[in-house]
Amino acid sequence: MNTVLYFSATGAVYETRAYTQADITQLIHDQGLQCLTSADRQFDFWFSPTSRRCQRRVNRRASELLLATTSFTAKTVPLLRGSIVVATHDADGDLDGLSWEQLDLLARQNRTVTPRDERILNRRIMRDQRRVTQAVPAFHAPAPRSASPVR
Repeated sequence: MNTVLYFSATGAVYETRAYTQADITQLIHDQGLQCLTSADRQFDFWFSPTSRRCQRRVNRRASELLLATTSFTAKTVPLLRGSIVVATHDADGDLDGLSWEQLDLLARQNRTVTPRDERILNRRIMRDQRRVTQAVPAFHAPAPRSASPVR
């Protein structure tokens, strides 16, 4: 049984289980995901490079965890969008699930994000959200037709 973390675009984090490494590989490849790796090369952050409308929302929790596990600063960490899968790999480089020790390490590292880092990241996310909102034209429904009087 292999454990991976799934960060949904809405902010919820799920610990999910894959029965084999092939399940993890299928998840990664079926979705066309790309990868960023933590500074210690222990954790892989799999994300979709798409800019589809449903994937434009910044995944704050996954971006914070990427900040905590890499040498990026709050000003330089990539803003991950949409749903994110966090897994690991074995000595041969093949995808693998997270151990309990690795899950504990992720929790400890996530607590190292300082309030200052959170403020900087929050400002970046808000700025990005305003930029995306301005770039996407609002949906305008056609004006309702006036009904002609019944005679």
